[in-house]
Amino acid sequence: MFNKIHHIAIICSDYEKSKDFYVNKLGFTVLAEVYRAERKSYKLDLAVNGVYQIELFSFENPPARPSRPEAQGLRHLAFEVDDIEKEISRLNDHGIITEPIRIDEFTDKRFTFFADPDGLPLELYEI
Repeated sequence: MFNKIHHIAIICSDYEKSKDFYVNKLGFTVLAEVYRAERKSYKLDLAVNGVYQIELFSFENPPARPSRPEAQGLRHLAFEVDDIEKEISRLNDHGIITEPIRIDEFTDKRFTFFADPDGLPLELYEI
């Protein structure tokens, strides 16, 4: 039996740019950062609201992964928020563009999408 999702791993094309995005713009907390010389790779462990959830990796010349339109594989990563308009405003203040708010036709909850520096689709989902 699975207990929960332990973490999500993201490989970025520009480590410093992605680190700035996830830490300084989205506000995630750095738990640990290591450089693995044998792989020429950084690994950054991040907490979302105090819970370890994301591993950010750098690798030399990672191949691009298509994300739109609806490519096969991981579709997007969604973050739960209490006030979607407040979070959209905070993202916009950091120069992050969000799509217009939509309503989930099954739950009547509000959500929107934005992208990380590599175009990974990220979602805000209001509870």
